[in-house]
Amino acid sequence: MLFLGMQTMDTWAEIEGKKLNDPFFLKQYQQKNEDSYNPASSTTTSSSSKQCIIFPGPVIVGAGPSGLAVAACLKEKGIPSLVIERSDCIASLWQHKTYDRLSLHLPKKFCELPLMPFPFDFPPYPSKKQFVLYLEAYAKKFGINPLFNRTVISAEHDKTLGQWRLQVIGPNKEEEEYTCRWLIVATGENAETVTPEIEGLTGFSGPVVHTSMYKSGQQFEGKKVLVVGCGNSGMEVCLDLCNHNGQPHIVVRDTVHVLPREMLGQSTFGLSMWLLKWFPIEWVDLFLLLISWFMLGNTARFGLKRPNTGPLELKSETGKTPVLDVGTLSKIKSGDIKVKPAVKKIVGKRVEFVDGKTEEFDAVVLATGYKSNVPLWLKETEMFSEKDGLPRKPFPNGWKGEKGLYAVGFTRRGLMGASLDATRIAQDIEMCWRRAGTYQHITNGASPF
Repeated sequence: MLFLGMQTMDTWAEIEGKKLNDPFFLKQYQQKNEDSYNPASSTTTSSSSKQCIIFPGPVIVGAGPSGLAVAACLKEKGIPSLVIERSDCIASLWQHKTYDRLSLHLPKKFCELPLMPFPFDFPPYPSKKQFVLYLEAYAKKFGINPLFNRTVISAEHDKTLGQWRLQVIGPNKEEEEYTCRWLIVATGENAETVTPEIEGLTGFSGPVVHTSMYKSGQQFEGKKVLVVGCGNSGMEVCLDLCNHNGQPHIVVRDTVHVLPREMLGQSTFGLSMWLLKWFPIEWVDLFLLLISWFMLGNTARFGLKRPNTGPLELKSETGKTPVLDVGTLSKIKSGDIKVKPAVKKIVGKRVEFVDGKTEEFDAVVLATGYKSNVPLWLKETEMFSEKDGLPRKPFPNGWKGEKGLYAVGFTRRGLMGASLDATRIAQDIEMCWRRAGTYQHITNGASPF
């Protein structure tokens, strides 16, 4: 690398940017750096204290399953990538922000990442620990070594340079800048927690925890707990509280589809995917609801009213996932879990609901989900919406933007959607990468034919 301690940062960036588009430089870089995850050799220091790192391949922001998947797909094609992660480990959401009893809600064959299946001896629905072991083995197999404890505070496309410039805060609060031709956003749909606006919530006298901080119902043994949110997490937390002798009450603010996790001897998800190959989504939804009615009964009797739109169609239109029941509904039917309407306000430990009734609780658990944080750091509004931080184009077209910008893990279709995105991104970048190689071959005097 060229050290330009006496040059300005803009002059340095322009020169290095030209080098990144030079196929001779790319070949030299690859020869000198067999380990694509050691950026030290591509580090340039300016006269300021900021460390500037030029990387010839894609930079991936986020080391969750989506980031790992696209890094592996690129590695398989011989393209180096650099993964930047704000936490201290891969899959930090799974390792640091999930409850102990969590397992995959879908069968493992629908959750495996590209190029590597789950171990054969894993159960159909791997546990949290097993899934993390799988991801660690995945990263090891493909030589993915993210740069941890680095937070991207800004990413912007430099029009003059024709590169993406990322401003990063390192593990010791030092400033770093990364320059790359391709930027892959892999921070996902679940980067930041969502806290509902409830009058008096901040003044609640007992503990208030988001599910990202909830580990086990053991800490709430004998306690009367209000769980706000009736998605898969809220339902499973209630079941966990029951299993630890807690007294859960779940707030159901909206309509919700509850389906058995398995029906007719198969996973509900797998059966749905098979039926969609042959029938329109409306017919499949009617079939799922009919079987669910026979297996679960009329859920509206227990305060769980269904939406007018079918579960698969609703998922496709809004991203709202149906609840796959793992035993919570039977606890609701028995009265061990009580269903409550939306909360109007909270005073001390007393909660007033929209139906006018009030009740005291010892603790509140917020199962209110997560959101994207892309608008906070990506200085781009054409590909990503400023409102929700998701790609503006609906699935399956939201993976590619302009100027070398990509998104993986924003499909609202779980790990299957992320894997599909990762494969497409790697294929697209490979075409650009190979063209650079072809150009080098021609300029060396060899015939392209």
